Amino acid sequence: MSTYVLIHGSWHGSWCWYKIIPRLRLAGHRVIAPDMPAHGRDWRSPGKITMQDYVDTITKVLDEQDEPVVIVAHSRAGLQATQAVEARPRKIHTLVYLAAVLLPNGVRLLDWTDPDSVLWPNVDFNEQEGWDMIRPEIYRESIYHDCSDEDVALAYTLLTPEPRGPNSPTNTAIRTTSANFGSVPKVYIELSQDRAISAPFQRRMYTATPCDFLLSIGASHSAYFSQPDELARNILIAGGDLGDQRKKALDAGRNPVWPRREAADEQINAT
Repeated sequence: MSTYVLIHGSWHGSWCWYKIIPRLRLAGHRVIAPDMPAHGRDWRSPGKITMQDYVDTITKVLDEQDEPVVIVAHSRAGLQATQAVEARPRKIHTLVYLAAVLLPNGVRLLDWTDPDSVLWPNVDFNEQEGWDMIRPEIYRESIYHDCSDEDVALAYTLLTPEPRGPNSPTNTAIRTTSANFGSVPKVYIELSQDRAISAPFQRRMYTATPCDFLLSIGASHSAYFSQPDELARNILIAGGDLGDQRKKALDAGRNPVWPRREAADEQINAT
């Protein structure tokens, strides 16, 4: 049995994993999905939230576990997940980036641009109050284009502003070392139909900071809504809990991409 810690991205809360949590538990694993500061049931004002607040939230969860965990970070949560892993490398079995921001040491998110993103031109920034928020009229097109009306309605109800103050994750440069962050196995799950963090931008990130293993799903930014079975399957592959293809790839130093479920099936069934 593994422990999976699911870290939600911008504007969301732990609620966004509601289809994934039962699937991972049904497979026999423990699942923890904390709300990040100023999200979900954490009602702190976003303006003063810092990168350290996010990191403290994650490391508190890590420190409570007896065994190393699999972290799955979505979207902008890649920033704080990277820093939490730098702080607690021995508490991590695998770090999984799900269409997540993965930056080299010394780089801020705002230092890089994603010209193919439908999302970023439609994010409002309140500098005085220190938050940003996606415009409601762009919800479906940018992050939910393959999702059900019910899930889009859920998002309209529950999305909240993202901290964007001077010391927020967005405004903080990544600081990692080879001894800590570099020692942790990393897997990137690419979402090839993503209009928020575009596929070319995802590739730029995992090329600049290579991961040990690469998976790909033909889904929007919100695969946890639109393709929960496929995403849960890929998370289990990434965590080493489904088949042994991840282990074989790591042992051989290969970095395969499985763009379709059928391809993954063929690889696993061949073992």
